[in-house]
Amino acid sequence: MDINKIWDDFHQELKAFILNKTRNSADTDDILQEVFIKIMQNMNKVKHAKSLRHYLFGIVRNAITDYFRNKQYDQHNLEIPEKLTEEESESLNETIAECCIKPFINQLPENYKKALLSTEFENISQKDMANKLNISYSAAKSRVQRGKEKLKGLILQCCSLESDKYGNLSAKSKKNCNCA
Repeated sequence: MDINKIWDDFHQELKAFILNKTRNSADTDDILQEVFIKIMQNMNKVKHAKSLRHYLFGIVRNAITDYFRNKQYDQHNLEIPEKLTEEESESLNETIAECCIKPFINQLPENYKKALLSTEFENISQKDMANKLNISYSAAKSRVQRGKEKLKGLILQCCSLESDKYGNLSAKSKKNCNCA
């Protein structure tokens, strides 16, 4: 038996087994590569194994154990990144707002657009906005709330948010709106 035959006969089954344990396709490919390196290095033992399948799965189980052991070691030895300063955080938030949120706000009807720009970008309170527009405080609050709902609708209309079976979110653009 040669390595090509082993690959053809077993790589899909081994890959599925590894993926079931790691839940990460990139790590699965890395482990599978390590497994086949070990198989090539130990081809003499592989050829004399009583049950090739059991021998291969033994190599895979050991490789998976090493993977989790190393991953746990890596997680304990990660340097904790420094927190952003307040100034850096504000700058980042402003950049995100300018690039990602304002284009959507600008698509809103004028009254909602003004309400959101005033309260969210110009730091004008809803009470001050109500006085400035000569409307009740309750009406100002409602306008801001409706504006936020309409903004949410525009974003969701553009970007389809999906989650995998583990709850990880991924954004996929529905149309060419530069939101993903």
